[in-house]
Amino acid sequence: MRRSTRKTWVAVAGAASVALLATACGGGSDDTAGGDEEGGDVTLTISTFNQFGYEDLLKQYEEENPGITIEHNKFGKSDDAKEQFQTALGAGSGLADVVGVEVDWMPQIIQYSDQFVDLTSDSTEGRWNQWTLDQATSQDGALLGYPTDIGPEAIAYRSDLFAAAGLPTDREEVAELFGGEDATWDDFFAVGDQFMAAGTGPAFFDSADAIAQGMINQIEAPFEDPESGEITALDNPEIRDMYDTILSHADQSAGLKQWEADWTSAFQSDAFAVALAPAWFLGNIEGNAAGVEGWDIANVFPGGGGNWGGSFLTVPTMSEHQEEAKALADWLTAPEQQLKAFGVNGNFPSQIEAQQSDELQGMTREFFNDAPTGQIYTDRASGISTQPFKGENYFTIRTGLSDAFNRVDVDKSQTPDESWQGFEDAVAAIG
Repeated sequence: MRRSTRKTWVAVAGAASVALLATACGGGSDDTAGGDEEGGDVTLTISTFNQFGYEDLLKQYEEENPGITIEHNKFGKSDDAKEQFQTALGAGSGLADVVGVEVDWMPQIIQYSDQFVDLTSDSTEGRWNQWTLDQATSQDGALLGYPTDIGPEAIAYRSDLFAAAGLPTDREEVAELFGGEDATWDDFFAVGDQFMAAGTGPAFFDSADAIAQGMINQIEAPFEDPESGEITALDNPEIRDMYDTILSHADQSAGLKQWEADWTSAFQSDAFAVALAPAWFLGNIEGNAAGVEGWDIANVFPGGGGNWGGSFLTVPTMSEHQEEAKALADWLTAPEQQLKAFGVNGNFPSQIEAQQSDELQGMTREFFNDAPTGQIYTDRASGISTQPFKGENYFTIRTGLSDAFNRVDVDKSQTPDESWQGFEDAVAAIG
């Protein structure tokens, strides 16, 4: 079995800037999160990234829990958060009391389970679907993260750009255009061909690598063997077939790299008409496309269902306030708070009670033409039957594949075959 080592994490940590480590929020340092020994006051730190929807919730928690002060360190991108996370873990200090982590990090967290508090609690028993819990459970049964949300996927589209291309605009008709309940990736690219043939200007979708993510989420074991842990990415025909299929439709792509400045500004310039949209992605669209009219959501996804993303709250053992941190993580992932986060940013609840609530079913999103987002994403979540196996090297391999797509789609510096060779080299370098 190929395993990354703690030396690998420390090496990655050394590559990050000293300044980043120095400014990181951490419960274990003398100048942060220090409790008032006489008055019992406690300052908790929490680090998140992108949009967790916690700003108002953290204020509410402080109001309801006198003596607790919360400092929120919010990273703009998950890559930045992961870099700081690895730096602090390798150094043995600098992590917040509560750390928001992305699902793709969980294999590495499980590898270092002794660095995280077991969050098993009677108060959270039965709270989540088992497939979600499995992603955060160590081999000895410790629960290392409370799920905050899941990422059922739909298709977001610009109805005005569809109209200009002569395509349907009503969300139910658009869902049928993509194939309805029997939607396939062939259907998706066929719609793209129709859109591009109209010659109205915009690209069909934003990023080849984003489409790859949607496809990978439907592959049972994309990169590693679940039994042995051996890397199989280069031997898995589904990966090369996916790569070739997407890049054969590169003319439909806007050639953008998600989360970069060009991608963000493209929402204001009618650069593309479609984006794969997990529930949490809605906040990104709405923020980037502020003032732009026409965005809507179709209750459909190629292949039936897929889960992109989802995050967890962890409590590092280096925290000096583990019980208080655990209580905060418990509260933030309770159904009431998950529903509020969905209303703010679209983070779809991972909590079973919240998923089944009438409140969720009645939720709409004004920016997306009053789309019934609660109902749409509940339907999309019901189509999630499995999750890809993510071993210890998943994140590294996925990054290498992302780079391969971007060399062709974004940089346009290599042919697909040349860039695939680069991917092979990156996988071989894992050792």
